[in-house]
Amino acid sequence: MAKKTVIENCKPGEDKVHMKKELGLLEGVAIILGIIFGSGIFISPKGVIQEVNSVGVSLIIWVLCGLLSMVGALCYAELGTSIPRSGGDYAYIHESFGNLAAFLYLWAANLIFVPTTNAIMGLTFAQYVLQPFFTNCNIPDEAIRLLAAVTICFLTFINCYDVKETSKMQNIFMFAKVGALVIIILAGLTWLFMGNTENFQNAFENTNATPGKVAVAFYSGIFSYSGWNYLNFMTEELKNPYVNLPRAIYISLPLVTLIYVLANVAYLAVLTPTAIIASNAIAVTFGDKLLGYISWIIPVMVAISAFGGLSVHIMTSSRMCFVGARNGHFPAMLSHININKYTPTPALVFLCILSLIMLCTSNIFILITYCSIVESTFIMLSVAGILYLRYKRPDMNRPIKVSLWVPISFVIICAFLVLVPCYEKPFEVGMGVIITLSGIPAYLIGVAWKNKPSEFQEFNVKVTHAVQKLFMSAKEERDDFN
Repeated sequence: MAKKTVIENCKPGEDKVHMKKELGLLEGVAIILGIIFGSGIFISPKGVIQEVNSVGVSLIIWVLCGLLSMVGALCYAELGTSIPRSGGDYAYIHESFGNLAAFLYLWAANLIFVPTTNAIMGLTFAQYVLQPFFTNCNIPDEAIRLLAAVTICFLTFINCYDVKETSKMQNIFMFAKVGALVIIILAGLTWLFMGNTENFQNAFENTNATPGKVAVAFYSGIFSYSGWNYLNFMTEELKNPYVNLPRAIYISLPLVTLIYVLANVAYLAVLTPTAIIASNAIAVTFGDKLLGYISWIIPVMVAISAFGGLSVHIMTSSRMCFVGARNGHFPAMLSHININKYTPTPALVFLCILSLIMLCTSNIFILITYCSIVESTFIMLSVAGILYLRYKRPDMNRPIKVSLWVPISFVIICAFLVLVPCYEKPFEVGMGVIITLSGIPAYLIGVAWKNKPSEFQEFNVKVTHAVQKLFMSAKEERDDFN
């Protein structure tokens, strides 16, 4: 049954608006592949190998990151079908652990890992677009950040314009990005099969296997795989989510793991670990050595990949902000959608502003570690919700029910990855903890405090009405899936 919501400031005759179900299985697969095949595979191999200093251990980490993502995806298939609401981790943490925990996730997501990931993808796109114009010198830092800002603003506008058109665009980018990686894989494996195997001799020599280094290396790999849970943010827009959500996950993750491992084999066949660590654009260095006069195609392919990944990340992450506002954990103005395009325009613009703030730095690897530690903590909490709900609500409807060892194993591994880097990267961990905990007073003032002064409430209503008029937006009529 749909719950009717009367809307202020709608067009005449319109007192409600629905979030349309526009996404089928192909679009679901495209969203997962589109966000995973972003910038990560073109920058993270350096982050992995510079920590462990070993070809063999580097490849093992890439395989294990893929397996960890598959285990996590199995858990999210249960979460997404038993709690079929948009918002992903936010909805699951809210269902399992209540308002405060869900608010802290939303707080950390919007202040840390969502805008940080947008910034990383934007910076990667800008670097590879500008690289051909600065072959003999460093790219000006201001140029990189300016182009990244323009790209984020442009893709925010596209996502505001129409989610249907955006999802169609993802289909094109998905095939383009997979094709780009296939070219890299075929070129690298051809080089390898021609007898150039010297980089794989003594593959485990000089390995740095200290737990802290391995955990930090995992974060670079995990960043490349990140996005496997983002389709869960859009469950309410997915046609037949009980069938298409798990199918999209089962199709995407094995394909991603295979392609990523083969891509790293290709990189390592052509480039030595020293060359990878020294390079600021691994794919460009790869192309310069192997492709000769057609090496220009590599920056173009990477730019397309980062552009498409950024677009789908903007689209999916805005739904998390939108759902949080709908549940009263963010300003009400962010819970509105455009009455003509059915997109959460205020939430998209809000996250765009935060993403632009993150462009104050262009150090991608600091951003990756900073982002991944906090995000992994909340992913662990989401999966721990399976265990909690199995105990508290054993009769809950679960169209997909995974074996108990799956979430237990995932939580233990995530706990290791979260706790071990505390002494390896204390600054990044400490900042993540401080920003996350700063959400507690924000929750007490903004959410828990119900009897706010009338002046404040009047001001909030005026701002909300202004946002509705500016973006032609209204509250959507919410479907009850349970």
